[in-house]
Amino acid sequence: MSQGLQKPVPQLVSTLVLAGLSMAVWAAWLGWDQQRDVHPDGSTTGPYEAWQVIGLVLTLLVPVYWAASRRYDVGAVLGTTVGLTVAAYYDWSDDVTGMFGIGVAMIMMGTFGVTGGLTALVGVGPLPAIGVAKPTA
Repeated sequence: MSQGLQKPVPQLVSTLVLAGLSMAVWAAWLGWDQQRDVHPDGSTTGPYEAWQVIGLVLTLLVPVYWAASRRYDVGAVLGTTVGLTVAAYYDWSDDVTGMFGIGVAMIMMGTFGVTGGLTALVGVGPLPAIGVAKPTA
């Protein structure tokens, strides 16, 4: 009976760790920047700069790859997706227009797709060399 519980426990732990890590990484890269930039022509951008979002993505690639390479696929995909979705909801929920829900849904779908694709790619393992003959014994 204890054999059957060994696999779900590491999956659950990896999911919870990646969810927490994703929320912390969001706070570190994006959580501190809440000010929109107003340009001379009156248009606004932001609050995030491209380098902040790129930093967030590159930072999360490491733990997602680590989890996927150890076959913690659920943690790699769902942990990261839940963590970033919760962080985005918390960060954007004070939006008076109500449009933050669309942004949160886009974060959720994009994170799920990218982490799912990366996890599948890591799960394939090393690809065989093309055009190289295998030695015969």
